[in-house]
Amino acid sequence: MIFNLTTIDQDERPVYITGNFNKWNPKDAAFQLTKNNDESYSIEIDDDLLPEKIEFKFTKAGWENVELDRFGNITINRKIAKNKKSCDSVVELWRLNWGPFKDEFNPVVEVISENFYIPQLDRYRKIWALLPYDYYSSEKRYPVLYLQDAQNLFNEGSPFGNWEIDKKLSILAEYSRGDVIVIAVEHGSEDRINEYIFDNDKVASGSEGKKYIRFITDTLKPYVDSVYRTKKDRENTGIGGSSLGALISIYSGFLYPEVYSKLMIFSPSLWIEPNNNFPMMSFRKPYKIKAYIYGGEKEGSKMVKRIKMFEKQLVKWDEQNIFSFEFKTNINPEGTHNEFYWSQEFPRAVEWLYYDNSENPIETAPIQIYEAND
Repeated sequence: MIFNLTTIDQDERPVYITGNFNKWNPKDAAFQLTKNNDESYSIEIDDDLLPEKIEFKFTKAGWENVELDRFGNITINRKIAKNKKSCDSVVELWRLNWGPFKDEFNPVVEVISENFYIPQLDRYRKIWALLPYDYYSSEKRYPVLYLQDAQNLFNEGSPFGNWEIDKKLSILAEYSRGDVIVIAVEHGSEDRINEYIFDNDKVASGSEGKKYIRFITDTLKPYVDSVYRTKKDRENTGIGGSSLGALISIYSGFLYPEVYSKLMIFSPSLWIEPNNNFPMMSFRKPYKIKAYIYGGEKEGSKMVKRIKMFEKQLVKWDEQNIFSFEFKTNINPEGTHNEFYWSQEFPRAVEWLYYDNSENPIETAPIQIYEAND
């Protein structure tokens, strides 16, 4: 069957077709279209590979770069019967790293405190809450995700870039995947390394990770639960970060599994625990933990290798009945150790951790917000 595509919105990114014939893989080399001219692409797919009722979309190498309609909305799945033999399609716009973003779905960003006291460390820290866009017009309770390194999560002008989680949460909200409160905890600047390392004075003299974990768990979480409409139970509580922030999140999940059931682990600094000798609590009935793990192949020669070793250890702990793990790993062949790639991964991780479905946000019918006069 021949699929023809015409698109006016041009750039250098290659075009792929994805659908129920390739497990909705948005960057499958076997399904890259051939560029015929500036606006025309095509691909011929063997009939043996196609189901009788075909569903598909076009992407530019990822769900973050999927096709849009002329209003910037996600298109519904395209559908055609295999006996048609050919299909002509038009794409008017494409996403670029999940954008464009719709302001009406932006989260409500509040500063919990400019100087939140950390009794375990006798220090103060700035902390934000990112609330769903409709938080103050609803009575719902929400799951919570605690994230480290707030300076690099959403603030414009961050020295190393940022994850743009406010924009990514707006995308998730647009497709009914944004009902999550994110608590963003500022790192301690010169104290960051000590606070994110757990009892390893060989790496950081005076490591304070144990105290920092207790602050998040014993002080900050109870405060957040008292101020906001949260779902307090472990099934609705997650923690995460990148690099050292990912490492301290692993420690948190392993030491307080009765509090955290979800771990967002981006580019973890596993070199600090090369043998995966993580401290952990032992319980008669193992807790189930969901872990979304991400790493880039261009982050260094050992990043992916260490992640694979960590995966094997998770399986081993599961077999030993220490924990019950469900984990998903995404390795980006182009990924380097920076916020741009963590930004791309954030929506995928939130959905997988907090929503019990296999769909991508783009596969869900968008919410329509109408003005009173419509």
